[in-house]
This record gives sequence, C-alpha cells and structure tokens, in this order.
Amino acid sequence: MSSTTGTVDFKVGDETYQTWYNIVGDLKSGKRPLVTLHGGPGMSHIYMISHTEIYSLYGIPVIFYDQLGIGKSTHLQLFMDQLDDLLVQLGIESDFDLLGHSWGGMLAADYVAQRQPPGLHRLVISSSPPSEQLWEESMLGYLENFPAEFKEMVLKHEREGTVSSTEYQAAIQVFMNKHTCQTIPWPEELIAAFVSVEEDPTVSNAMLGPAQFNATGSLRTWSVIDRIHRISCPTLVTNGPEEGAQDYVIAPFIEKLPKVKWVRFAKSHIAFFEDRDYYFKAIGDFLKVD
Repeated sequence: MSSTTGTVDFKVGDETYQTWYNIVGDLKSGKRPLVTLHGGPGMSHIYMISHTEIYSLYGIPVIFYDQLGIGKSTHLQLFMDQLDDLLVQLGIESDFDLLGHSWGGMLAADYVAQRQPPGLHRLVISSSPPSEQLWEESMLGYLENFPAEFKEMVLKHEREGTVSSTEYQAAIQVFMNKHTCQTIPWPEELIAAFVSVEEDPTVSNAMLGPAQFNATGSLRTWSVIDRIHRISCPTLVTNGPEEGAQDYVIAPFIEKLPKVKWVRFAKSHIAFFEDRDYYFKAIGDFLKVD
C-alpha cells in the first residue's frame, strides 16, 4: 500500500505553521481522492486511520491531515482556510470528495455550506450534529438514563470545575463506553487520539470547554441549520441509535439537504470500529457511484 507523508506551509497572518498530511494511494491514479476531517476538536487524525480501508477495497486515494493545534484555531474560518490551503497545495481542489466524522462533520458541513467549493463532488457527514445545542441536549438525555447518584456526581464536578478528578474521569469513561464507542477494549488508535487531547487540551478547551455536558467554548452557540440548504452536492449522512448524533439530532440534515442519503448503523458514535464492514461498504458504495 503506497503512502506519502509530508507537511505544507500554512500562513496565519505573519506566522507560518505546518499542516501534516498522509496520502494513502496515488493522487495521479485517476480516481477522485477522499479527504478526511477528524473529530475533536483538538484530536489528531490517528483514530481515523482505518479509513485506509477505502483505498484497499475501492482504490480510492485517502488523505488524512491534522487540523490546527494553535491557540488561534478556535476560529472556524481558520479551519476552513487550512483545508482550502491543503487542497490547493496537493493539487486536488478541482476534484475531491470530503468525509468528516463528529466535529469533522460539523466542520465539513459548514465549510461546504459557506464556501461551496466547486471541486467537491460528494460529502459524507458521519455521526455529526447540525448544532452544538442539539448535541448537548442529546448527551444530557442519555445521562438521565444513568442512576441519579451517577448523574448528580457528574454534574456536580462540572459545576464545581473539578472535571480532572479521578471520579469524574472514570464516570465519563463509563458513559463513553456506551455512547462513544462500544468496542471494548477501545482500539489503540482511539485511545491515542484521546491521549493527544489530554496532552494538549488548548483547542478542545477553547472550542468546547473541559466539561462533557456543558459547552462553554466558542462552539457553544454553533449551528449550521440555517445554511444546510446551501449544500448542493450529494451527501451521505450516517449515525447510530445510541450516540450524540441520534436520529432527532441529525433530522435537520435529512430534512434540509437537497440530495441526501441516510445510513443508520447499529450502535453508537464510531461505526468504523463498531460496525466496520458495513460502514466501509456504505461509504465506498456512496463514493464510487461516479
């Protein structure tokens, strides 16, 4: 399997940063490449690496990259600028597909709605909400299903700002085992992605905040709902029944996207671990239509 790793310069004002990328496959193969946007915000791409399966099964080149990890990256437009810059520097801006998971799908949806890139052919929004408010409401709803003392302990830590405590962190792991990834033990690359946030929580804390159920960062009022209709390309929306992006949360995508296909997987937030074969077949079948 051919793989190319490198960096490209990305300028932000007077500063120059590096965008790390990995290309699996050959961009000159004649097959339209798939650009992946990882979740977080503030994670690395590592937990998405199983999307190399798209290349293995369908010969579609897959591009991974790490989103900005600088303090200024709390501004959504900067993430869009970085993506535009990478597309141009790799020479694929006139012909590409885009897949975003979780926060990456939020970014992808707003990027397409606002910038309407002419070279984009197909969009995949994987387990992503169209608004942060809907996501938070969904997650709080799941918390209600836990014992009252569990819920109160979690919310008390969040109110008092003690979310770094062992008790809170252990409780959040129990919650995530049910509503983030039901593959137990968690795959090593997923653990590594969460470790990357723990090692440098700057972006995550600035955009969401340190608490699981109460966003306080720059994304707390984010919504793409009033812009969804501007996404004109064929779009695949996927979700699971036991995750934050449950059916009623993604309903605005299904109702407002002009060209939409919806695939519902069986479990929670990360179907490419929980339902791998079906997930990659659904993605591959959607991308290879043209």
